[in-house]
Amino acid sequence: MTAHARQDDEERPLLQQPEQPVTRTRTPLPWDQFWIILFLQLSEPFAIQTLAPFTPQLIRDIGVTHGDESRVGHYVGILHSSYHAAHALTIFHWSQLSDIIGRKPVILTALFAISVSMFSFGLSKAFLGLVVSRVICGALNGSSGVVKSMVMDITDATNMPKAYGYMPLPWTIGTIVGPLVGGFLFRPADRFPDIFGRSELLKTYPYLLPCSVPATFAILAWLVTYLCLKESISTRASLWELVKEGFSRQLYAKPATPSTNALVGSGAANSEDFPSKPLPLRALLTPKVLTVTASYTTMTLFHIAFGSILPVFYATPIELGGLSLDPPRIGTILATSAVAHGTFQILFYARLHDRFGAGPIHIAGVCSGIPIVLLFPVINALARAHGLSLAVWLCVGVQLALMTSLMMCYPSLALFIRAAAPNRASLGATNGIVQMIVAGARIIGPASAASVFSYSAREGHDAWFIYYFLMAIAFLAVGTSLLLPRDPSVWEDRQ
Repeated sequence: MTAHARQDDEERPLLQQPEQPVTRTRTPLPWDQFWIILFLQLSEPFAIQTLAPFTPQLIRDIGVTHGDESRVGHYVGILHSSYHAAHALTIFHWSQLSDIIGRKPVILTALFAISVSMFSFGLSKAFLGLVVSRVICGALNGSSGVVKSMVMDITDATNMPKAYGYMPLPWTIGTIVGPLVGGFLFRPADRFPDIFGRSELLKTYPYLLPCSVPATFAILAWLVTYLCLKESISTRASLWELVKEGFSRQLYAKPATPSTNALVGSGAANSEDFPSKPLPLRALLTPKVLTVTASYTTMTLFHIAFGSILPVFYATPIELGGLSLDPPRIGTILATSAVAHGTFQILFYARLHDRFGAGPIHIAGVCSGIPIVLLFPVINALARAHGLSLAVWLCVGVQLALMTSLMMCYPSLALFIRAAAPNRASLGATNGIVQMIVAGARIIGPASAASVFSYSAREGHDAWFIYYFLMAIAFLAVGTSLLLPRDPSVWEDRQ
């Protein structure tokens, strides 16, 4: 017994060592670069959310539905899915490329694509033109995975939860400003004749003004990124070398060396473990990567399906299962909810992570999807019975409040991705794999959810079919969330 106790005493300090840097010394965030990352990341949500309030009305105006109100959701879903289809086909390659030539060139390309596509969207007069503009943006916008990799490059195990607590800030601001811009600036010549009534350009292209605002912002973000953002990894291959010698050869011949700001205390950043070059795709498909990919995909599938249904639900007439709200009111609701989501995450995510861990936060988030779905028919039933009464708005508020818990899943899953990466040199490619599969979910989610909603809204069909559909996705997300450990450090310790 004495020998056993002595052995425990000798081992205990070694077992507690990995926790000491987290509890005693936290590395300050590198704000000189981190604020630029937050700023440039605003371009994508700003562009996406600007389109949300007026896209149903745009679909009606171009006449593609031929007056069939029940098909509006179907075409809105196609627009969403066209972006994500192009994104899914290219995101892994952009992320993999960022491991070789660096993160900055890929981000600059993405910002340029956002600007061009938004101007194109505002100038399109046919449904095909709208689809092409979204495809351009999706194909060239590889920033979603690369920005996450850059944050992992410049943080370590002690400050990464805090950094990811701030990551929703751009999306919060974009979700606040975007719906307001889209909801109030669409068709400006008709709605504000004293100001824009003499503009023939805005009469001809009534949706150009709201689209030009995020497009111009993306140009500004491009300039700030080009002038101020520093590359977060040291690269040995330039883009010209890749073009000259062939991408396939350079993919593994020109590795990226880790930044001096490497993650500490994790298997993904252990300088003794990672090889000197990025791993091939097959070597990246480890059980850990596949597990976090499955959980990320199912959660995103639910979130994107809900997000695509929400504005359509608000815009659909009450008798067809919606709330009969106009675009300005829809934009105001979406913006208000974004304030609550972002503020809560910025203020409380790091504290909740320290208290409960990433796993429980993620499970709680996906479980909130079940009451979120159940509130849809409740809201419509109340609106049918009492109109837009106080009870309706209270239920809308509860539904949007529950979304706060769902949004907390994203920073938690980012910590699992970092822990699952086989080595530091393949961090971008690992993010790319996850984002590629998630982009596939983003293709399926909007198109399927919007089409099912349109089907449910038609006379003679089961109006609750859309809710059965969303509930099935919610339960699937809960099931995959249970495959993750309580804390990502379990994976890191076993690297």
